[in-house]
Amino acid sequence: MTTRPKVCIDRLLPAEMMRHQETMAGPAGRVRAISPRGKTWNNGSTLRVRFIGGTQAQRNTAITQAGWWSAVANLKFDFNDAADAEIRIAFDPSDGAWSYIGTDCRSIPLNQPTMNLGFLDGGTAAHEFGHAIGLAHEHQSPFGGISWNEKVVLKELAGSPNFWDEATIRHNVLAKYSVDQVNGTDFDPESIMLYFFPATWTTNGIATKANDVLSSLDKLFISGAKMYPRSGPSLETATVLKVGAARRTPASIGKAGEQDLYQFVVTTPGKHIIDTQGSTDVVMKLFGPDSTTNLIATDDDSGLGSNARIAASLSAGTYYAQVRHFDAAGTGAYTIRVRRG
Repeated sequence: MTTRPKVCIDRLLPAEMMRHQETMAGPAGRVRAISPRGKTWNNGSTLRVRFIGGTQAQRNTAITQAGWWSAVANLKFDFNDAADAEIRIAFDPSDGAWSYIGTDCRSIPLNQPTMNLGFLDGGTAAHEFGHAIGLAHEHQSPFGGISWNEKVVLKELAGSPNFWDEATIRHNVLAKYSVDQVNGTDFDPESIMLYFFPATWTTNGIATKANDVLSSLDKLFISGAKMYPRSGPSLETATVLKVGAARRTPASIGKAGEQDLYQFVVTTPGKHIIDTQGSTDVVMKLFGPDSTTNLIATDDDSGLGSNARIAASLSAGTYYAQVRHFDAAGTGAYTIRVRRG
């Protein structure tokens, strides 16, 4: 008898919920689309969680396994059932297990869940919380991995307990991310983001096993420079930028993995431009208004050369810009400025 794994769905935002960031090329600059790399939360964030139903035992399992991530990453979870919580968890047994990825959760209507834990086998809750903080499925890693027997996979996942059509199977199992879409490590067969797949599903007869705890690489990656390092800046130490300042603010990535955090206040709503200048290849994220978890935009090279540039229509409020080097081991000086567009 063929074992059919329970596989979760990576929920994608409907087209009408996609947030398109206006980025304009300056002199010698180029326009680049925002990639899925931009789905991580602001480093050091506290993510609020609301349960929609569920028994106390189910809730306790979710709380415990979420704690596996916060024990190593510079993130906290507050299970306060806030009406506007970033993560909202249902326990519908007829809807499988799934989660929206990272900051996509902020685009989902507040009366709808961003995660469903229809079953809680092994480390399922930890797996889904991995998605909620920005991780993708390990079996879709572009850095190696599984050689699929597509005919068998399509047949098996079309049956119980998944009943998926071909497009869903290709999206959730067979398709791999391109290298430029993800921050990643080498393929990790021990990752909690990897499901069990039987040997009959692969062309080389090699199976994967169910991983019910975070692997060593999971812990290293989630606490690393491109995700949530504990060495990251705090809100209390954020550098204050003045909108329209005459001079640019000098800064530098002084050591590998360092992230710089800036804060500025918009008093007059309208178009604003935040950009960096210099020879250092940086990546910038913008959060707000009055929120460190509401991601507005991520940019890499829309400015001059390899500089970051975000142009957006901003309402009144406080905003936070996070800057890091594109290369996890990179260092270098740059300047930053925010002005009305």
